[in-house]
Amino acid sequence: MPSAMLTGITGQDGSYLAEQLLSRNYEVHGLVRRTSSTQRERLDSLFKDDQVYEKRLFLHYAELDDATTIRRILVKTQPDELYHLAGQSHVGTSFEIPESTCQFAAMGTLKLLEIVRDLSKQPRFLHISSSEIFGRPEVTPQNEQTPMCPVTPYGVAKTFATNMVRLYRDSFGLFACNAICYNHESERRGESFVTRKITKAAAAISLGLQKKLKLGSLDGRRDWGYAPDYTDAMWRMLQQPEPEDYVLATGAAHSIRDFLSAAFEAVELDWREYVEQDPRYMRPAEVTQLVGNASKAESQLGWKAATTLNDLAVRMVRHDLQLYSNQARQNS
Repeated sequence: MPSAMLTGITGQDGSYLAEQLLSRNYEVHGLVRRTSSTQRERLDSLFKDDQVYEKRLFLHYAELDDATTIRRILVKTQPDELYHLAGQSHVGTSFEIPESTCQFAAMGTLKLLEIVRDLSKQPRFLHISSSEIFGRPEVTPQNEQTPMCPVTPYGVAKTFATNMVRLYRDSFGLFACNAICYNHESERRGESFVTRKITKAAAAISLGLQKKLKLGSLDGRRDWGYAPDYTDAMWRMLQQPEPEDYVLATGAAHSIRDFLSAAFEAVELDWREYVEQDPRYMRPAEVTQLVGNASKAESQLGWKAATTLNDLAVRMVRHDLQLYSNQARQNS
């Protein structure tokens, strides 16, 4: 039975990847922060499966900056694959907390690479990079050779981490890859992200629970995909004969307005009647023209993003409608 270790297993990508690995008959280990709360909603279905939890799924407590504890856990578990998904991933928030963003996204990755470098059994290593490394690119779409030009603290941190992964691959022979992921969303996306903020508002407004939705700029364009499609590609990357970096993207750019339209159409409403722009949500610097060219992933991994923007928005809105319905039943 192959084994994998996931940092960030309780996050959007981590929870989907854990499910996919378990379906492929992996033993899955996850690093989690020790907090006073034991609720980890994205993994609830796995915790409740007595054939999985503590039999093929195991959690280990460690902070991302606690290299000693992480080293001890990796020595004990000896995973075949290590997926590094953890870190502060909210681009807007990185302007407010740039030091901690860089501490975890940049230095946290370097510390993991150093640990892996010293292990007698070195797992194959995957780091989730980001389209934010390209910032304001001069060419569109971007591929694996596009120069990096980050314009956000998060992008700068990811650029450092991405280059460190390449350095350790080339200089120390690690099987280390960067998954250069463009925006990928799902029903499990955190509520502070704009896509989930939109779908929750569309659901709430349609039910009479909310009147308005306040957003920042509506002009930003993103290459939006569906998270489970992307975690499948991450696994495929570590099954290749040689370690390489891959852009994971849909190849299509859509504006915030496009996502608003798709989400509100799912509940038969016109978003323009409910959305207000708020300067508080404007970013100091905004990326532009971020569209990915995933032709390398398609040719070498046999992977292609399968979910359209409209399907993604509808899926998320229906999920949020169900959440409100469940809450109403609980309160009645």
